[in-house]
Amino acid sequence: MRAPTSRSLFRKPLPGLILAAMLGTGALVAWPALERHFLIRAAMRDEATLRLVTEVLRGALSRTEALPALIAERPILARVLRAPDATGLIPFANEQLRLTALSLDVSDIYLMDRQGDTLAASSYRAERSFIGQNFAYRPYFTDAIGTGVGRFHALGTTSGERGYYFAAPVLDGTEILGAVAVKITLDQFEDAWAQSDSTVAVYDTSNVVFLSDRADWRFRSIGPVSELAIERIAQTRQYPLDAVSALPLRRVPLADGLTRATLDGDGGRESFVLQEGLIAAAGWRVAVLTPAGPATAQAAAALALAGLIVLLGALVAAFFGQRRARLLERLEAQRSQHALLESRVRDRTRDLDDANRRLRAEVEERRAAEARLRRTQAELVQAGKLAALGQMSAALSHEFNQPLGAVKSYAENALTFLDRGRMAEARDNVGRISRMADRMATISQHLRNFARRPKDHVGPVPLRAVVEDAVEIMQARLARSGVTLRGPDWPDAPVWAMGGRVRLQQVLVNLLANALDAMADDPAPAINLVLEATEDTLALRVRDHGPGLGDGDLPQVFDPFFTTKDPGRGLGLGLSISYNIVRDFGGTLTAANAEGGGAVFTVTLRRAAPQAQETAAE
Repeated sequence: MRAPTSRSLFRKPLPGLILAAMLGTGALVAWPALERHFLIRAAMRDEATLRLVTEVLRGALSRTEALPALIAERPILARVLRAPDATGLIPFANEQLRLTALSLDVSDIYLMDRQGDTLAASSYRAERSFIGQNFAYRPYFTDAIGTGVGRFHALGTTSGERGYYFAAPVLDGTEILGAVAVKITLDQFEDAWAQSDSTVAVYDTSNVVFLSDRADWRFRSIGPVSELAIERIAQTRQYPLDAVSALPLRRVPLADGLTRATLDGDGGRESFVLQEGLIAAAGWRVAVLTPAGPATAQAAAALALAGLIVLLGALVAAFFGQRRARLLERLEAQRSQHALLESRVRDRTRDLDDANRRLRAEVEERRAAEARLRRTQAELVQAGKLAALGQMSAALSHEFNQPLGAVKSYAENALTFLDRGRMAEARDNVGRISRMADRMATISQHLRNFARRPKDHVGPVPLRAVVEDAVEIMQARLARSGVTLRGPDWPDAPVWAMGGRVRLQQVLVNLLANALDAMADDPAPAINLVLEATEDTLALRVRDHGPGLGDGDLPQVFDPFFTTKDPGRGLGLGLSISYNIVRDFGGTLTAANAEGGGAVFTVTLRRAAPQAQETAAE
């Protein structure tokens, strides 16, 4: 019998079956690790979301924590608690609390006696007022009376709204007369979270979800709830007990700090990658659940692509194997030459596969680097703004203390005038208090707008308004430093430039702050602002009268982490961030030494077209 040739062997289905079995086995082995890799990558993209949500909630709570103690110092509250039946005291206290709640942008402020009965409240005009309600069962009341600080989160039994409560005692000397509570609502954060593809849930030490962008998760438990916790919830009326039920959520560890969570609900099975953050002061844990579906689809696509590449390689190998077999049958005498040719072809194919793998790895690395660069740049922008806010905190404290002292004085005078029946003088003092409150609100508004993470796009902005806002933000520090600010001379017609209002404001604040730092030792500091306009561009120059920049510093003044300040006074990021912001607007930021001494920084922007100005004005 004749031995089978190589061609007949290739015609048999056995090699194809073996290849298919190898591919299937490889896919089964590689799939768990590949899916886990893409799930971790998806969770890493939401790591910034977790940090942002945690910091925003922590900031909202910390801003409100000190308010009850400050409000409790008002003399009218102690008078109400001493003489709740006195004519006119409670209406006056109600209106004061209402105006305070409006100016502080909080939900409710109310005053309770030592028995927990509410005597005055900012909601006295509302249909569901807190007045007359007893809150002695709430921990924030008992803690404020017992330890001096009360805080609690719960569903309001009167308003029906979820809120976080802070409370402080009202003292008359060393005697505790009652307590003041401040309530804030956090529903607005849920509306922002709903814009994301991920799910955000905030739950307490009892594992009960208090905040979530998914309404069906609220007041449900994300873990086991102990009998003691159920009893405490019932005693404090923290949540409706009929709503506290366990979510069918199963967890499997995925990586450090990450778990694979599966939810079997009415809409079917949902799969997530769960990561958590802690807000220790409130006793909350913040969970961000990233949908696992897209990552699983990416893993399947990657696995299919790898299978296709392997199959293509097998087909190429089979093609050259068949060709080699045919050549061996035809020209046995030239076998050595054909063997050499086949070896060279295999080497080139192997080099091509290696090059393709290196190219794919390089593409993935560059994509990851670009993503990290974008995240880092955004975080550096916000860090620069927060650093500027830190430098302004002392001056702003002085700015707030002056109006607060005046408000206290005017309030005491108004009480004296009321007691003497001098209504005109009392009304004038109340008007002065209102104007002082408007002044503090204006300062707070500028500060809040500056601290907010910018989302503005590049478009026409009124340059004069941006410059005035920046000067207003720096006003306290300018006044404290005794700086003379000159210019700019504005034309009669409005000046519009292409940029983003909040980010351009940040650039100007940074340049003014640097100018102040440069003149720290100058006995008569001065800053000059000069506007130069052409048909197509607007150039705003900020000049200080300090020592200027060294010749070796000019080429690298916009490099990240380069600074001429003393250690501990700056990271060297402000000018680099400002340079990139102006470049995003299509403009330039340059530095030079001015004639006569000092440094001058020039922000050059494109002028907005008339049509764009009209659209922006509308």
